[in-house]
Amino acid sequence: MNDVLWRPSTAQIEASRMDAFRRWVNLRYNLQLDDYQALHRWSIEQRAAFWHTLADYFHVHWHTPPSQVLREGAQMPDAQWFANATLNFAEHLLRRRDDRPAVVAIREDGQRQVFTHAQLAAQVAGLQNALKAAGIVPGDRVAAIMPNTWQTLVAMLACTSLGAVWSSSSPEFGVHGIIDRFGQIGPKLLIACAGYQYAGKDIDQVDKVNQVCAQLPGLQQLVVVPHTRSGTHAAEFQAASVRLWDDFYQPGGEPRFTPLPFDHPLYILYSSGTTGVPKCIVHRAGGVLLQHLKEHGLHNDLKADEVLFYYTTCGWMMWNWLASGLALGATLVLYDGSPLHPGPERLLDLIDAEGIHVFGTSAKYLTALEQAGLEPAASHRLSGLRLLLSTGSPLSPHSYDYVYCKFKADLCLASMSGGTDIVSCFVLGNPTLPVRRGEIQCKGLGMAVEVWNEHGQPVQGEKGELVCTRHFPCMPLGFWHDPDGRRYHDAYFSQFPGVWAQGDYAEQRAEGGLVIHGRSDTVLNPGGVRIGTAEIYRQVEKVEQVLESVAIGQDWNGDVRVVLFVRLRDGLHLDDALRQQIRQVIRQYTTPRHVPAVIAQVDDIPRTISGKVVELAVRNVVHGLPVKNTDALANPEALEQFRERKELQT
Repeated sequence: MNDVLWRPSTAQIEASRMDAFRRWVNLRYNLQLDDYQALHRWSIEQRAAFWHTLADYFHVHWHTPPSQVLREGAQMPDAQWFANATLNFAEHLLRRRDDRPAVVAIREDGQRQVFTHAQLAAQVAGLQNALKAAGIVPGDRVAAIMPNTWQTLVAMLACTSLGAVWSSSSPEFGVHGIIDRFGQIGPKLLIACAGYQYAGKDIDQVDKVNQVCAQLPGLQQLVVVPHTRSGTHAAEFQAASVRLWDDFYQPGGEPRFTPLPFDHPLYILYSSGTTGVPKCIVHRAGGVLLQHLKEHGLHNDLKADEVLFYYTTCGWMMWNWLASGLALGATLVLYDGSPLHPGPERLLDLIDAEGIHVFGTSAKYLTALEQAGLEPAASHRLSGLRLLLSTGSPLSPHSYDYVYCKFKADLCLASMSGGTDIVSCFVLGNPTLPVRRGEIQCKGLGMAVEVWNEHGQPVQGEKGELVCTRHFPCMPLGFWHDPDGRRYHDAYFSQFPGVWAQGDYAEQRAEGGLVIHGRSDTVLNPGGVRIGTAEIYRQVEKVEQVLESVAIGQDWNGDVRVVLFVRLRDGLHLDDALRQQIRQVIRQYTTPRHVPAVIAQVDDIPRTISGKVVELAVRNVVHGLPVKNTDALANPEALEQFRERKELQT
């Protein structure tokens, strides 16, 4: 499990911004921090100095400088960061003004649009004026039902430049899923696409947008982007005021940036909503900016002459994270469509065509490439690619092998884990450290991450809860409509008082790397032994006949038994021989407790729109319990396959 698959050369380490930052800290404070581990310890022990130094290193522009970096109470969450400081988030993403491409927007049908940094700023300036004329002021919510394209990015930047609060959803969400989110925050202005493309199909959104508008009583303005639906007319939409995108504003001029407090609300993001109405998580502008500068600039070593891509929708936090690559002056590639249409090589083609240096995706996508038999190293140049990012679910050791054998050998593979909760990462990659098979490289700078057992004791080499024991500036401000903070406290601080519990079942390795074994709320507990579902998935992936799987714990005879559902390759049927093979593989590489008591075949596995398997929803269906918000699912019809299965009755 600890095989080193890639190690940076001495020259690569010395050329990295992470190492330059370490040397800068040593010089500034007369220290002798010799390596990343020492730098990380300092960043935790001297939190105020670290975050202040980070802001200086990346030239954060304060309209009003902070009077104090950190006022910290007795326990989390009780801290104020950068007291009395003012800044503007969008200003940092629009600092560059030259003719180098800032955004390359590509549709599934091949349409490609490019905007330079200067052109992007002009687009934002024009929309900013239109938003002002529409009455948008600091604190107003602006919502979007939009694909991942340039208009969405421009709208976010214009909105946040004025101090309005941005919240977005992808058009794949159903009406109820959108209302469950936007209905809570009461947007004054909504931006929506009239149509979009996915998997070769043109999908009309007019009826959905009209249904959403009818259920947003405080909505004053609807702005419609035709996108793939040519010939769209404002008269087709039912809202108090409707304007088409091109009629709403004219690009031009220089944007202006409203000075706002460090803690001014920037984004509202949402929990998955698969177990109830989604929580509306409010993120602060200054904290998001600093955290993203750190992650892109240090951990990803993103440079101003590089091209950044992440496959995401606007309903996933990775879209917000991707957008912040502009703060480093990089070029963003935005892709709107299926990653596997017209074939699984679609995104690989983009790497070559756009000269992508940093390519971000999900663990599921890498598995899909391997199952499709693709060998990117043989079919594509990948000449500029130096960093491959993965998140969304744990990356199996088998996928590490695939990347280094079939993708590219001279590459840093950085698995990341964090979440919508902090719109960033707790653990992630590092250009100065080796990549070990199956492990996330390190804890993020300034993040006091530990793994605790059930007694609240830090452990190493054991599975436990991923926690963060010290304040960090990208902690959310709280939840919308949670005036006393009780729901916020219960979500993160109830398990270990005064300590952030992320809800991940994790393990810290001796060399400093970490492994995520799944979500804590889906941990299986047969015979009182805690098993992370990812531990099972890592083994099932070795079985060639299986495309994907989902494991749950079924209440059975006063205990819990492990049940595994598998989706097989086309034309294959689950028989006793294959069941035995799956059990043998799991037993060989784990323990007898991991071996499923029942293995059953399904045609599809339910996922959220961002691609995450919804184990809790499957478990609820198996136990005859309701699934409260199926609109959060990309394929809710798949749940029916798990209802009243005969195999689960005996």
